[in-house]
Amino acid sequence: MNFGRGPSVVLNVGGTRYSFSREVLKDFPLRRVSRLHGCLSEQDVLEVCDDYDRERNEYFFDRHSEAFGFIMLYVRHGHLRFVPHMCELSFYNEMIYWGLEGSHLDYCCQRRLDDRMSETCTYYTAEEPPGEPPGGPGGKGRRPPGAEGGKWLERMRRTFEEPTSSVAAQVLATVSILFVIVSMVVLCASTLPEWRAPENRSVEEQSRYTAESVREPSGIIEAICIGWFTAECIVRFIVSKNKCEFVRRPLNIIDLLAITPYYISVLMTVFTGENSQLQRAGVTLRVLRMMRIFWVIKLARHFIGLQTLGLTLKRCYREMVMLLVFICVAMAIFSALSQLLENGLDLGTKNKDYASIPAACWWVIISMTTVGYGDMCPITVPGRILGGICVVSGIVLLALPITFIYHSFVQCYHELKFRSARYSRSLSAEFLN
Repeated sequence: MNFGRGPSVVLNVGGTRYSFSREVLKDFPLRRVSRLHGCLSEQDVLEVCDDYDRERNEYFFDRHSEAFGFIMLYVRHGHLRFVPHMCELSFYNEMIYWGLEGSHLDYCCQRRLDDRMSETCTYYTAEEPPGEPPGGPGGKGRRPPGAEGGKWLERMRRTFEEPTSSVAAQVLATVSILFVIVSMVVLCASTLPEWRAPENRSVEEQSRYTAESVREPSGIIEAICIGWFTAECIVRFIVSKNKCEFVRRPLNIIDLLAITPYYISVLMTVFTGENSQLQRAGVTLRVLRMMRIFWVIKLARHFIGLQTLGLTLKRCYREMVMLLVFICVAMAIFSALSQLLENGLDLGTKNKDYASIPAACWWVIISMTTVGYGDMCPITVPGRILGGICVVSGIVLLALPITFIYHSFVQCYHELKFRSARYSRSLSAEFLN
């Protein structure tokens, strides 16, 4: 801190005093408090706080003391929750004042805040919108040392993680979508007879990334797409806050699954060369190349619908497990009974399609899901009665957990849509500034 004297700094928030050292303020998690470290004059200090006592080096903030106490718990322990018996919107207003966002709240409190904002149609924006320097529109206050680099990293992070956060993010998302579409079109077209290699080339040779295959149009397009996806993944890893959390995210794992097979295929081709005896390697290469289908899931970064589907499956895994248990139990019962009625009683008419219980399981699953291919059907009267019961039971069992999954899907959709609207409002503020 370049203003004031003394080894410690005192913050007086609504009558509650907090004492910190000067070095702690430099990297303080609350943006308003960390701005005190770069103040050079009393005028700069008064732009951050409400009053200042030079003798005691004490800064006064006329804010809610209990709310700031919960915010300090977040600074110490990393968990931010609402103050009991306090309006969610009022607490969110305190968060914005100190430089926090709704994403800093715990998940349960985020849902409460989103529901409350949706009910009241209230939307808050940060006191200092993106692109506005600290200290007001005129930029009178100076940024703390290192704040410029941190702001640049945060802007880069939002550009790659939130497609609606800025114009650059929208352009980047559009380019990424185009690369995904092009790669999928090339993958599908490469399976057409017109795109296949001449018949005199063996299957293994067609699978390898040889110099001739790379020079082909499809190989060039594939290499360009892989280069773009690799560069995007590396940049997102560099600008991420927590590298371990970045690696554990499902979408990032999918990115690695989509990119890695290409490099593995190239390495396998380099090491195996044109050795025709390594036929297993050719099969492995074909499998790895077909794993490019995972690129379709990359569209989940840019479309709320796919994000809603993934979030719903994540939250409703118990209901999904319950649904699978229902189906498995019913399939075990009906498959055993159908095998007994159609093949095991030996009443003169044996149905060879039901020769075993595993074979009967296929008929049960397609009947319970009301698909009914007709490739297997009972021919005895008891078997047909059992088939009717199986179909009705399947409709009932599948309908039981659907209500819970539907409500969760609607809630997830509104949450993600509201989150996207927040970044869109930030984008509008950026245009206005």
